[in-house]
Amino acid sequence: MHQTALHDWHVAHGGRMVDFAGWEMPIQYTSIIDEHQAVRQRAGLFDIGHMGRLKFTGPDSCDLLDGLLTNDVTKLSVGQVRYSLMCNESGGTLDDVLVYRFDDCYRLVVNASNRDKIVAWINQHFGGADVTMTDETLDTAMIALQGPKSLGLLQPMVDADLNVVRYFTAINASVGDTSAILSRTGYTGEDGFEVVVDAANGPRVWKSLIEAGQQVGLVPCGLGCRDTLRLEAAMPLYGHEMDENLDPLTAGLGFGVKLKAGEFIGKEALQEIKANPRGRLRVGLILEGRRIAREGASVFAGDQQVGEVTSGTFSPTLEQPIAMAYVSTDHASLNARLEVDLRGQLIPVEVVALPFYKRDNSSSSAVG
Repeated sequence: MHQTALHDWHVAHGGRMVDFAGWEMPIQYTSIIDEHQAVRQRAGLFDIGHMGRLKFTGPDSCDLLDGLLTNDVTKLSVGQVRYSLMCNESGGTLDDVLVYRFDDCYRLVVNASNRDKIVAWINQHFGGADVTMTDETLDTAMIALQGPKSLGLLQPMVDADLNVVRYFTAINASVGDTSAILSRTGYTGEDGFEVVVDAANGPRVWKSLIEAGQQVGLVPCGLGCRDTLRLEAAMPLYGHEMDENLDPLTAGLGFGVKLKAGEFIGKEALQEIKANPRGRLRVGLILEGRRIAREGASVFAGDQQVGEVTSGTFSPTLEQPIAMAYVSTDHASLNARLEVDLRGQLIPVEVVALPFYKRDNSSSSAVG
């Protein structure tokens, strides 16, 4: 298994290590609920070094990426970050990614489980493009600082005014004396930042953030609460809410698809799907009782199966079980009453609006 630059720290501090997409990663330190609540109320620190980090340089970088991604790369300003999908010719989702534009390069952050596949796909479609792609995943560390206290915690450590770093923008800055890429992005539904530094500097930056965070109640967090946080925020996870057989429009990710922009792989198929929808939608479900609906659980309307659960958990914020599912359009209206089959027992559920949780923007006030 791969190990991130922070692996030794996790082991030394009681991280429960698991295999995640070929990486040895901490699933939790204390309890998933405690770590979850720390992020919602204060701040949490995540090692996300398993995520793939690809750098593109050369005059044809924009054109190459614009032909591979569903969002409009040509409209990116320097410092902008955009959510996008990468599709195959039939419109199936190869991965969901973040694309960054800097003065001298473009960058992609891709899912850990898809990094090798995406690198191979890009290499397959280079053509004669004057582009150099560098896989920086193993040479860098990536850290996510998330929660309403993140801005105030990070600002004294950085040589830039973070108030001007808006959501989905990125800058080059220094954290202490370490050069870093800082982006106001995350996967928790909270305000926060993601920090990329050289692998050799990763442990020092991590420790400095842990130390500075003690004054606001920051805790190190594992992948367990990262999953409960993203599910409350209705953020899709590759392999659950999307895969190569599922298009981004059916997944409710049309905001990341620009069908009126330039040509990209899968555009024609997605135009057809938009004109003739697939007849199912991604919805939120609230379950009665305390049992959790796991991936693959069938959703019923009477004796008719009308859908399938893709992700489910117990929501620490709502204090009840929640799930996302694909349900036939006829049964996807808000407040529809359905049932989920949990090991032979039908549990009543209600269709609710997504996301389950949306942060109060006032909790992430400016500093300075």
